[in-house]
Amino acid sequence: MAVILISFLIGLTVVSATTFDPIPLIDPLIGTQNGGNVFAGASRPYGLAKAVADVDASVSNAGGFATDPGARITGFSAAHDSGTGGNPSLGNFPLFPQVCPGDELDNCRFRIGDRMVGWKEGSVTARPGYFGVELENGVRADMAVAERTAVVRFEFPAAGGGNGTGTGGWNVTEREEHPLVLLDLTDLWQSRQNASVSVDADTGRLKGNGTFLPSFGAGSYVMHFCVDFFGADVFDSGVWVNNRAGTEPKELFVTRGFNLFFIEAGGFVRFKNLVNNTVTARVGLSFISAEQACRSAETEVPDPVAGFDGLVGAAEDAWREKLSPVSVVPGDGVSEDLQVSFWSGLYRTMMSPQNYTGENPKWDSGIPYFDSFYCIWDSFRVQHPLITLIDPVAQTQMVNSLLDMYKHEGWLPDCHMSLCKGWTQGGSNADVVLVDAFVKNLTGIDWNLALEAIIKDAEVEPLEWSYHGRGGLQSWKKLDYIPYLDFDPVGFGTNSRSISRTLEYSYNDFCLATLGQGLGRSDVYDKYIARSTNWQNLWRADQKSSINETDTGFTGFFQPKYLNGTWGFQDPIACSSLAGFCSLTSNPSETFEASIWQYQFIVPQSISTLISLLGGEEDFIRRLDFFHQSGLADISNEPVFLTVYLYHYAGRPGLSAKRIHTHIPTSFNTTNGGLPGNDDSGAMGSFLFFGMIGLFPVAGQNVYLISPPFFKEVAVTSPVTGKTATVKIVEGFDASYANLFIQSVKVNGQPWTKSWIGHEFFTEGWTIELVVGAAESDWGTKLEDRPPSWTGGEMSV
Repeated sequence: MAVILISFLIGLTVVSATTFDPIPLIDPLIGTQNGGNVFAGASRPYGLAKAVADVDASVSNAGGFATDPGARITGFSAAHDSGTGGNPSLGNFPLFPQVCPGDELDNCRFRIGDRMVGWKEGSVTARPGYFGVELENGVRADMAVAERTAVVRFEFPAAGGGNGTGTGGWNVTEREEHPLVLLDLTDLWQSRQNASVSVDADTGRLKGNGTFLPSFGAGSYVMHFCVDFFGADVFDSGVWVNNRAGTEPKELFVTRGFNLFFIEAGGFVRFKNLVNNTVTARVGLSFISAEQACRSAETEVPDPVAGFDGLVGAAEDAWREKLSPVSVVPGDGVSEDLQVSFWSGLYRTMMSPQNYTGENPKWDSGIPYFDSFYCIWDSFRVQHPLITLIDPVAQTQMVNSLLDMYKHEGWLPDCHMSLCKGWTQGGSNADVVLVDAFVKNLTGIDWNLALEAIIKDAEVEPLEWSYHGRGGLQSWKKLDYIPYLDFDPVGFGTNSRSISRTLEYSYNDFCLATLGQGLGRSDVYDKYIARSTNWQNLWRADQKSSINETDTGFTGFFQPKYLNGTWGFQDPIACSSLAGFCSLTSNPSETFEASIWQYQFIVPQSISTLISLLGGEEDFIRRLDFFHQSGLADISNEPVFLTVYLYHYAGRPGLSAKRIHTHIPTSFNTTNGGLPGNDDSGAMGSFLFFGMIGLFPVAGQNVYLISPPFFKEVAVTSPVTGKTATVKIVEGFDASYANLFIQSVKVNGQPWTKSWIGHEFFTEGWTIELVVGAAESDWGTKLEDRPPSWTGGEMSV
């Protein structure tokens, strides 16, 4: 099924920061195929209301809409997450329009499998704040949003055109058919446990709620709705269960069903006297109550018919404001596709976390509350550093939300969505988010509380460490590693990931040491900087690796180790793209979602020590090249991100520049399948952004690795200081990217030999000027010019 984006034909050249409008350069459909799982619909930055057409489970529908061949639309819902893995997330209370054959209620199609329908080729329109599509049955749907309210405008075909053959208008006094809009008490995952709906016979207002399961976590959440209709009179209304409906009663309570059999049910309204062929639905959402959902909808969208275009315009303005800190001068010959990829990636990073302020039924601390941290293992590396750059106020609010969770739930989360605790994937990586904010000088955060929370992660094992904290702390403290098949009677979780948890705990402790040092706590620094070296205890110097029974030629890899200190075994290529994906639940291994080959490079605090273990700089580069060229590197998953730039640490920053160009635009492009995998709440878009501006962050450290940008000039204005940081290529820019190697750098007019720079570049508005050429130079090669790395006594700088 072909899909096109009808959103821009002109204005693709950046003129200046004052006249440039990024909106026409954003394509929300990038990542709607091949498991990108992006949210392609109408949203505001961090908005709760996210409206889009939902497709059936025959394709990956985690973001609601997908353009994979064969996908069919099952409804139009107002709550989604973006780029998630696991089970489909949210998609609660979808609406679905239709005209019942013969105008008989019994002939309507209520169940998902009966009602789902394709869409007309070329009819999908997606842009920030708006989504539209025409169904094969002739109904046109257009969607817009406020913060907690969605508006869906259904334009029905002419009378008698319900089979998809008719379009256009009709005389309302002559129409015999009565179009129906149903509400389904379900979500994308069909996880509903119980739900209720009531229908007002006079107005058609639908109110109710449902209890659902989070798609990657524990517990349940309750969401409430309030739906009002405009532009038509009510003909009749009622409720439906499975494939039958009736006008009495007007209320329904439904459980999951006998023996967990899923009962499909909901409410409906049929209409008469339609104006302009159209019924407009206003959908208010709340985690508090249906009454609050109604109040929000009435306040945010008092007139959804006349105000629809205004909603779209307001959303576009909100996106313009959030994107305004960034501007680019592409340079002669830079393709429009690269610009679209860049701005679309930046746009997706602000879909989540979502602002649930005033919608937390568990507590209200009187401060902004964010949720949908889905998941921090994915987002700490690049997404949160990006939000710190372009929206530090929101990032401060997110950090304070994490600390608010600590105060009320007892722990920092590693994953949190739909007000529920999500599964922990690796270490306690909210620690890294907090420390990254600290080293970048975000203000308005209680850093002593942050220190307390991170120390608890490091020292106290929760009973259930599957969704917060760290497991295996007894062994961690006694043995200085997480053992293979650990004996852990204190807490409980998936007894796996001993290698990846050891590596992540080591970096978590390094970040804790960093915060302790910054707060003048030498005792904290000394203790945890020592623990940050624990990763070395799983290094097996004589371990070899083969692919298809052929030795790779490299010796020395991490390996699992038993409680008694003897070695276990995991094939270093297991869990790689050459050997099959490893899931947390279906086939847990000693590394999480990646191989030992990939995890061998995940020691960002001490790359210099790793280089020594791997035999020195040349062997390190040779191994890194083999990793990226053999198919072992999986650019679709976050642990690989930093490995693209590790050549900097071996004095070969030019090779990092070459490596990023092997992924952009090959794996990141403007097709509907233009992401290498699941967007992971904007992680892929953030990686793309930093790669294209030529400054890549090392999360938890005040370090950005310098490489040539994809554009001739990039500028980022700090929303806090108002100062503009600029990266520009002043000599040698080439849109064919033959000139990939930095020859020299000046910062504020002075020579700069280091291959990295700190966050003050952004907050103080410095200027980087690059000269690039076709051959490697000696820039950034000297030991003193390489990025900081812990050597056992101090950070080398």
